[in-house]
Amino acid sequence: MFSFLKSSYQKVQTALTKTRSFLGTRLKSFKGKPWTDETWDELEQLLYEADLGSTCIEDLISFLKKELRFRGEVDIEEVLQKLKERALFLLEGAEGEALSWKHTPLVILIVGINGSGKTTTIAKLSNHFDREQKRVLIGAGDTFRAAAAHQLDLWAQKEKIDIIRSKSGADPSAVAFDTVQAAIARHHDTVLIDTAGRLHNKQDLMQELVKIQKTCKKLLSFAPQETWLVLDATTGQNALDQVRIFHRHLSLTGIILTKLDGTAKGGIVISIYREFKIPIRFLGVGEAADDLVPFDKNAYIETLFSRE
Repeated sequence: MFSFLKSSYQKVQTALTKTRSFLGTRLKSFKGKPWTDETWDELEQLLYEADLGSTCIEDLISFLKKELRFRGEVDIEEVLQKLKERALFLLEGAEGEALSWKHTPLVILIVGINGSGKTTTIAKLSNHFDREQKRVLIGAGDTFRAAAAHQLDLWAQKEKIDIIRSKSGADPSAVAFDTVQAAIARHHDTVLIDTAGRLHNKQDLMQELVKIQKTCKKLLSFAPQETWLVLDATTGQNALDQVRIFHRHLSLTGIILTKLDGTAKGGIVISIYREFKIPIRFLGVGEAADDLVPFDKNAYIETLFSRE
């Protein structure tokens, strides 16, 4: 277990290299500066550029001003320590409660817009649960993109994981129904249902996802127990709009941030959780099958606000 946690921490550390390098390098320029209005403005701008979001930054700056009120010069180590302290407070509960297999199968609906890395994430999730000795069944519900179903099919064959798919253009709700029905019959304990990466600002397409949720309940009143939104971390504050709309229609229970290794704006995690209080389930930190790590707020914050 210790080696797994150490490996996860190292992966998060590597993924946040750009953000860590950005914050660490820029903070060095504050050394020895007096705390003036201009200094505070510069620090605020730095946090904006790390994509922490306006309301989150207001909170952090207010906290720092209160804690550092009587300090004459900028002490970088003290600033970082106080940022970590407040950020950890803002992320209280962000890891969410442990998943439960009390009622099986555990049905997880995966949603997100095109390009978020949703299909790849499902493949990685199947790998994660398979390593935890769970019997996984994938439902290839993105019937509007033949490439998505084909990609999952190839992955499933390679990893020897069961999959339910249909012809291109088929009703996604029907695929979800067949998948849950098969999971019950075959005694799978974990179901991952892919969905079309439809534009999140289209009302009719949101209703399609709601229909899939209702279809699952026809077979199991408690399903889907989880509905997770996959977000591309490189989209920055636009991700907040996606969370807002998906959550309004689907009552999200989890968020997965992908492509964290491709952005210098890793602060988006804090911004999202502070506003919505939706658990951050996993972070995508690379391309390999095991580069999806459970969210650990301590590892994340320690890495985000480390000094280069």
